[in-house]
Amino acid sequence: MLWTCLGPATDPRHAQIDQLQSRVLFASAIFLTNIRHIQAATEKVNFLGQYLLQRVGYSLVALFGVVSIVFGILHLSGDPVLLLVPEGATQQDIDNLRHALGFDRPLYVQYLEYLRNLSRVDLGVSIIQQIPVLEIVLSRVSFTLYLALGGFFVAAGIGFPVGVILGVFRGSLGAKIAVPLVLVGQSMPTFWSGIMLIIIFSVNLGWLPSSGAREFSSIILPSITLGALSMATFARITRACILEEISKDYVTAANAKGISFTRVVFHHIIPNASLPIITVVALEVANLLTGAVIVETVFAWPGVGLLAIEAIEARDFLLVQAIVLFGSLIYIILNLVADFLYAYVDPRVKLVATS
Repeated sequence: MLWTCLGPATDPRHAQIDQLQSRVLFASAIFLTNIRHIQAATEKVNFLGQYLLQRVGYSLVALFGVVSIVFGILHLSGDPVLLLVPEGATQQDIDNLRHALGFDRPLYVQYLEYLRNLSRVDLGVSIIQQIPVLEIVLSRVSFTLYLALGGFFVAAGIGFPVGVILGVFRGSLGAKIAVPLVLVGQSMPTFWSGIMLIIIFSVNLGWLPSSGAREFSSIILPSITLGALSMATFARITRACILEEISKDYVTAANAKGISFTRVVFHHIIPNASLPIITVVALEVANLLTGAVIVETVFAWPGVGLLAIEAIEARDFLLVQAIVLFGSLIYIILNLVADFLYAYVDPRVKLVATS
């Protein structure tokens, strides 16, 4: 009888009901957690979208300003036709060339035509080569991209680790010796360092070609020359950011809790020091793409920088105008990328933007 009274407490049906209830509660908790994660991810995506659209609008305004300034400098600094006609040209020749280029029309008509052509990605035809300007620029862009990529690998591959080491081990003898060397590297002109590399590795040793882009090894010396200045900048800025973060209270608290120094550096100091570095990287990459005029001239590298020198010497102002717009567009795009990375990396950007 006692066994019969205790029977309902051990009824298998009650155990199955309890087990089913537990599974339902567990599934509900998981579902609610996933809903919260989805809501958080949706809010972040919406914020990034709004932030990006806002920055794109600012970038378009900046691009419009650059386009207007380039047009104004070209047309208001003097008669460009006088720079194009040969010596001894008659007034009839000047008038004919002015009419052929459309410079005899009112200035506002030329400006509107200029904007209309830009909206169709029509940069005009080279006066000297009689080829579309866009085609000429695009034929040289790949060489400039290769050179900028090589320079960035040199600058980032050496500059960032050196900056971290100099910041973390700031009191060591090696850091005290390396800091002046970094400053020396930043103060060397690119044309001088390029010539020195040519003399050492091309003329004296004969290891690497001195000019042109005929083979893969031709990019080594220009990349080192172009990346040396940015390498010193990366190292100096990274060191300053690491020193600023390493002196903050959260680093002291982490060390007091017994967290390993390596974990503190890689999981806390470097991520928090990354925001100023993002700005420097964006500006330096833009400099690598648009500031390679001297390097390309020294090494006869057939990029956009050397094309700019050739266009200026030939007085091909439409080509010069297109190169200036290309450089401005590079700066605007990279600043836009840096702003987007700010919003993605740093949650404080969201707090400031929504406050």
